[in-house]
Amino acid sequence: MAMAVLLSCSSKQQQQEPKEEATLSGLYKSKFETEVAGQPTSLYVLKNAKGAEACVTNWGGRLVSVMVPDKNGKMTDVVLGYDSIQAYINSTGNFGALIGRYGNRIANGKFKLDGTEYTLPQNDKTNCLHGGPEGFDRQMWTANQTTPQSVELTYLSKDGEAGFPGNLNVKVTYTLTDDNAIDIKYEATTDKKTVVNLTNHSYFNLSGVPGSTIMDHQLSINADNYTPVDDKLIPTGIAKVEGTPLDLRQPQTISAHIDDDFDQLTKAGGYDHNWVLNTKGDVAQVAATVYAPTSGILMEVYTNEPGLQVYCGNMMNEKETGKHGIVYPRRGAICLESQHYPDSPNHPDFPTTVLEPGQTYKSQCIYKFSTK
Repeated sequence: MAMAVLLSCSSKQQQQEPKEEATLSGLYKSKFETEVAGQPTSLYVLKNAKGAEACVTNWGGRLVSVMVPDKNGKMTDVVLGYDSIQAYINSTGNFGALIGRYGNRIANGKFKLDGTEYTLPQNDKTNCLHGGPEGFDRQMWTANQTTPQSVELTYLSKDGEAGFPGNLNVKVTYTLTDDNAIDIKYEATTDKKTVVNLTNHSYFNLSGVPGSTIMDHQLSINADNYTPVDDKLIPTGIAKVEGTPLDLRQPQTISAHIDDDFDQLTKAGGYDHNWVLNTKGDVAQVAATVYAPTSGILMEVYTNEPGLQVYCGNMMNEKETGKHGIVYPRRGAICLESQHYPDSPNHPDFPTTVLEPGQTYKSQCIYKFSTK
């Protein structure tokens, strides 16, 4: 009889325990809590005065979800990702990740500084892509949520990590502003001459239609020029967009020309290029826009960087299962990565990515959401 009473009490306690509350995007913090390399992972929830929400995890510094209103006021998640930390760890993709030490490609995994050649891991044919297979996207960042709307992430990339010289101290701050923008600020210092090119690799789909492609999205890029690439997607110089399918100075539906019979599109499998921005480092000027007619959501991109890599998910896995069991199709998202140009360390004529002791690397990218 006593045993029955104990069981009854235990059962009642379980019923009274409150269930974990989900974020606005339907995520559970408990699914993002584990340990990697002896450090705790977590989910940091940012909220603004208008009720928008963004979620960030400190594993890979990843933007997990961004909830903003569509034209009818319905809150909509506009970034792809997963709903558990284990799914991110198991994936080889870059959903929402902070990218470094060098975003984009470095040819043959080699570059020289002051006559010394540095060798990097080759993880994209013969190139080093996004800092190698163990780049910043797969590192543990130390997180400090400074306000309800901001989280600060720090990471020390040690001298020689992935072959790069110098101890690089990195700080990245995500802020969800009251005008429904994700404002990402990057800072870095080094104790030895090095190269650095940081960015964010969020995959955006503004449609509000789960599992849809971005082929109906309208894209504009404020750029007269781009960096054409060779067969290994390494820049060969700078060329004009005029007269090519890469002329996106006026908004165009992505499907209109992405599969045109044009050498550059054939090489990259569609749009996957670095545009040379007309904004000249002015973060107040619009660098690019993306608009989804189904939801009425408009995203404007602002940056102080000279380039913007625009990638339309040409290499996405057709059977990638993301948040809430949604299967992401090929071209299910668009990435807009603010950056210096690919392979800049091997192109003296490109804006330099060299950082010296005593200098502070500063970069900013803003993704601002509204409706029209």
